[in-house]
Amino acid sequence: MTHILQELETRRAEARAGGGSRRVEAQHAKGKLTARERIELLLDEGSFEEFDMFVAHRCVDFGMETQKYPGDGVVTGWGTVNGRQIFVFSQDFTVLGGSLSETHAQKICKVMDMAMKVGAPIVGLNDSGGARIQEGVASLAGYADVFQRNVLASGVIPQISVIMGPCAGGAVYSPAMTDFIFMVRDSSYMFVTGPDVVKTVTNEVVTSEELGGAKTHTSKSSVADGAFENDVEAMMEVRRLIDFLPKDNREGPPVRPFFDDPGRIEDSLDTIIPSNPNQPYDMKELILKVADEHDFYEIQEDYAKNILTGFIRLEGSTVGVVANQPMVLAGCLDIDSSRKAARFVRFCDAFEIPILTLVDVPGFLPGTSQEYGGVIKHGAKLLFAYGEATVPKVTVITRKAYGGAYDVMSSKHLRGDFNYAWPTAEIAVMGAKGATEIIHRGKSPEEIETLTAEYEARFANPFVAAEKGFIDEVITPRSTRKRVARAFASLRGKKLSNPWKKHDNIPL
Repeated sequence: MTHILQELETRRAEARAGGGSRRVEAQHAKGKLTARERIELLLDEGSFEEFDMFVAHRCVDFGMETQKYPGDGVVTGWGTVNGRQIFVFSQDFTVLGGSLSETHAQKICKVMDMAMKVGAPIVGLNDSGGARIQEGVASLAGYADVFQRNVLASGVIPQISVIMGPCAGGAVYSPAMTDFIFMVRDSSYMFVTGPDVVKTVTNEVVTSEELGGAKTHTSKSSVADGAFENDVEAMMEVRRLIDFLPKDNREGPPVRPFFDDPGRIEDSLDTIIPSNPNQPYDMKELILKVADEHDFYEIQEDYAKNILTGFIRLEGSTVGVVANQPMVLAGCLDIDSSRKAARFVRFCDAFEIPILTLVDVPGFLPGTSQEYGGVIKHGAKLLFAYGEATVPKVTVITRKAYGGAYDVMSSKHLRGDFNYAWPTAEIAVMGAKGATEIIHRGKSPEEIETLTAEYEARFANPFVAAEKGFIDEVITPRSTRKRVARAFASLRGKKLSNPWKKHDNIPL
């Protein structure tokens, strides 16, 4: 018996060694952790239960029968994050460059299937040189098997991808179908075709970092939701995100102990709106003052900064926030912000996370580039997302809510449950000056000025909309946290369903 146990320990030690000490040292020299070190940081101490530690590839072509490593370049299993179960796979770059083989893919598929059965989030730590060329089409089939599971898991369990090294070619499409993608600055990149192919085909000279680095994907392409300085920070921030997310689409958002008064009054909010209607203010200040413990987990912070998306807690329960940001483009909606917010709203709705919408929007951004880029269809994505959402929806209009943008931002007409406005709110078809010039076309500038003042007095307030029942209540800014918290508390038993359909046809 003793020798059998000794053999088990020997085999385990061999599997834990990955590609060997030399390759592990090379990984550390790049500032990167190994696959197992990342899992240890991500999960609660001692909670990891590994699957398939001894699996090896079956390829015998190109001398591969002499290059076998237990685990075949990916570590899979489950554990807990602050006591809540998650499943994880972590690609091991020290083993054949983390390349995906048939058995490597089978290990990932197995852990994804288990996550679906159990109803728990799955986190993928990607660090791979791509398909294992020696296996040919078998490795491509492995990718497709993973893709199919990403599709089936979408909207059922939260899927999080962390890009911690190279991720190129077909490998990029699995993360692209997950709910959140995070990257590590200066050590990770994603692209469909690399710099060499780009140079050959288009004659463009570009580095891997410029083509698919963290800065590119967080600020330009919107592929990634956030970027972190190193592997350690990435794992800590993923742990923080998981705390906000439900286990699956049946559980509802998690509730944790909170140490903040739901009725907290914030007197400073009474003066946050500038007297000059064209002067910006920082909407993040309002979000932080509404949230429990002033904690806001922002998603896609560096992309489409004219809209803010992320998670807060109210009375310990997760709430998704969508808010116009007057500091950027005056808070106008455009193509990028509409796409960003629409995807976030759909995620919240899929996982029963209530949505708080904070509105200060003068309209959609005008211009030929917007129209040629399809702002109509992209704006319709956000409209569609809010219209189909059945989760509790609370809206607060702080200042401007003009035109179609008023409708789009979770208005009462899109089944908003509680629609509040501050006394500073202006709910109208358009700004006072523009409206007056259209209504009183041909009048002198002096007359237009007088009529504009009259229009402002009559319409640049929330009371016309309140008279029609489109606004449920005009609230004092300082009481916003209290009123919003009570609104969501009253909606905990909300039940609403859409007409039966196989699936909708959102304007993509």
